[in-house]
Amino acid sequence: MSKKIGLKEAMSIGIGGMVGGGIFAVLGLAVSLAKGATPVSFLIAGIIALITSYSYVKLSLTYPDRGGTVKFVNEGFSVGVFSGGINNLLWVSYIIMLALYASAFGSYAPNLLQLTGDTNIDSHIYSSAIVILATAINYYSISVVGKIESYAVIIKLVILLSFVGVGLYGLIGNPQLGQLSPENWESPFNILTAGMVIFVAYEGFELIANAAPDISSPKRNIPRAYYWSVVFVIILYVVIAAITVGSLEFSVIATAEDYVLAEAAKPMLGKIGFAIITVAALISTFSAINASLYGGSKVNYEIAEDDELPKEFTRKLWNQPIGLLSTAIATIVLVNTLKLESISTAGSVGFLLIFAVVNFTGFKLSNKTGAKKSIPLIGALFCFIAMIALLVQHFSVSKVDVFIAVGIIVFCFVVEFIYKKTEHKK
Repeated sequence: MSKKIGLKEAMSIGIGGMVGGGIFAVLGLAVSLAKGATPVSFLIAGIIALITSYSYVKLSLTYPDRGGTVKFVNEGFSVGVFSGGINNLLWVSYIIMLALYASAFGSYAPNLLQLTGDTNIDSHIYSSAIVILATAINYYSISVVGKIESYAVIIKLVILLSFVGVGLYGLIGNPQLGQLSPENWESPFNILTAGMVIFVAYEGFELIANAAPDISSPKRNIPRAYYWSVVFVIILYVVIAAITVGSLEFSVIATAEDYVLAEAAKPMLGKIGFAIITVAALISTFSAINASLYGGSKVNYEIAEDDELPKEFTRKLWNQPIGLLSTAIATIVLVNTLKLESISTAGSVGFLLIFAVVNFTGFKLSNKTGAKKSIPLIGALFCFIAMIALLVQHFSVSKVDVFIAVGIIVFCFVVEFIYKKTEHKK
């Protein structure tokens, strides 16, 4: 019998999933899009995540299953081409998230080495190396992955909360504080799309669904785990965004876009602050890669078990599901071929579509789950509209990003359609 998970552990799964590499990877990107309204963008993205968590609460209580999102989609739409396509997209979105974390690791790693001596090693080498190391750890021991994650959650939260404490004090009398005023805000549409580009920083709360069968006193603890973890992360992100914009000139943020959080610690704590936040970023992104590799391989296995991918994916290779190696290889390919903004856009589009479908599932099954129909429906509409807004905005800026994001979605459904056709012929 598996050990039951308490409220603290369930919340740490949600917080750890959200405060992974996301904030370190996308903060600079958000500022470039929203300028002084960056905290508002994080708030908008957080509100959509919070509304979506309502559907997850109701579905987790009614269908507690380690398949999590995969189980919910199959319950809502039954096993077929549509559910298979969405579940394939979930697996691919895990791979995109892994590429995002690895890219962030590659951006921060050279800065730590530059403090001791100049280095000209390409960031892609760091990104690829950390994925290979995390894959090796996953093959060596899943329990080690769990231990790394539990320690990393504590370390990164202590460092980030310390950054918040020192940062808020440092804002007093800071000349850059005026950058937060509405005259430095971008257009409402840009503020919204900035929130959607960084939506990937919130997607980790869905990991609570996978742990739902093991959570003690589920009727009380499952809702608290979802809502409290999302609200905590919204406050954390909004404050971090405000400190960053209120501490650094926009030109400095643009120069240090890929490692802006470390740069934001400089005015307050100098090189020591820069080094501490860099270490926090490396620990966070490494632990996020570790956990997401494990999660990605599990999703792949669950999809194959439900006959939405070839049964070969239920087999093991070196004592782990084949999906682990497949996920790692795909991550290395993505991180070495796409830019950070392309990765972030594709990830956000993917998760917004997945969450729109989960919200719609919550609406469809509201009679079984006891949910108020209006909340999941509003969540589905918000997610879908936000996804369209993100695609429209990016089409005018970078058509390539839009083609990549839409291409990934189409690919997931085409693969499922071909698989179902060939399976029926057997």
